[in-house]
Amino acid sequence: MTDNPPLKAAIIPVTPLQQNCTLLWCTRTNKAALCDPGGDLDKLKAAIEQTGVKMEKIILTHGHIDHCGSAGILAEELGLPIEGPHEDDRFWIARLEDDGRKYGVTGKPFESDRWLVDGDEVIVGELTFKVRHCPGHTPGHVVFHHPESKLALVGDVLFKGSIGRTDFPMGNHQDLLDSIVERLWPMGDDTAFVPGHGPMSTFGQERASNPFVADQVLARA
Repeated sequence: MTDNPPLKAAIIPVTPLQQNCTLLWCTRTNKAALCDPGGDLDKLKAAIEQTGVKMEKIILTHGHIDHCGSAGILAEELGLPIEGPHEDDRFWIARLEDDGRKYGVTGKPFESDRWLVDGDEVIVGELTFKVRHCPGHTPGHVVFHHPESKLALVGDVLFKGSIGRTDFPMGNHQDLLDSIVERLWPMGDDTAFVPGHGPMSTFGQERASNPFVADQVLARA
């Protein structure tokens, strides 16, 4: 037995919207992925250098500017493929430049090397992440789950004490609730998650106390 976990991760908040970009890597191979590099590329490159990891790919939860505005730029600079999100977010990616101007973030449209669907797997080194399609916040939102580490990267589906907004184009509140209950909760109460913004939590904690999706709240709905 070893104390060295198979997966290590560092959360790097980027853009004025303080989006949680996650640098994650396989400890056996030192191969790494960046999840949702929305901006502040100098900061992200410094983190890559500091950890000494070998970048393998960029993975994306959804097409909003703060999550993927700089994905295409970084992919080009470092020669990396982009995996995700689901193709239903293609229209968001097409408008990254316009949205970037609105939010003061650099935005560049790109073509993903691999659009993801529910049930896909994403490999980083020797790590296998299960992909769940979780629409609601955006129609093409996906979540990455590493069961062995009991860790999920959930983007803007769920937050500590809150849930994703659904008032954007193609957002759907009921779809979001269904995604959380049907696709996140089965991952287990002891699964920790990295949200798109704010502090980490566990699914168990949210099922107990989240004012939008706690078991007790949904039972009354």
